[in-house]
Amino acid sequence: MTLAGRRISPGFVIVLTAIWLLLNQSLAPAQFAVGLALSVLLARFGSTLRPLRASLGRVDRAVALVFVVFWDIVRSNVAVARIVLGLAGREIRSGFVEIPLDLRDDHGLAVLACIVTSTPGTIWAGLSPDGATLTLHVLDLKDERECVHTIKHRYERHLLRIFQ
Repeated sequence: MTLAGRRISPGFVIVLTAIWLLLNQSLAPAQFAVGLALSVLLARFGSTLRPLRASLGRVDRAVALVFVVFWDIVRSNVAVARIVLGLAGREIRSGFVEIPLDLRDDHGLAVLACIVTSTPGTIWAGLSPDGATLTLHVLDLKDERECVHTIKHRYERHLLRIFQ
């Protein structure tokens, strides 16, 4: 769908309209018209804020990555809970790890940031100006090489296939 030369997402318009109708708790034609009009305007003006478009190369890899991330989040929640409850049985050493990245796609980096930040025990601390090095803070840093291997092989490898 285009409006004045700009491509707007029909899915985005549908979702925004549905949210409008849910918030107003009404399926009245007038509410539908107002919601649709606002949704088209928001989608149109929002498209100017996003000049870069994401392109998914491999949707099957994206689905596989969702399961990998879900499993890692569950495992990390258990590990962090053990630390918080004092059940780790050893000294906890936190620290920063620098991870060299092959991923350069902005959308892929954004997804990697979401993955790392949503996994308990890790925080995205920074990205070098050239985008080649990710700095992570890890709550329980046992082995830096293992941490680098985990990020590169469990996440970045999938993201490279998805976005590049």
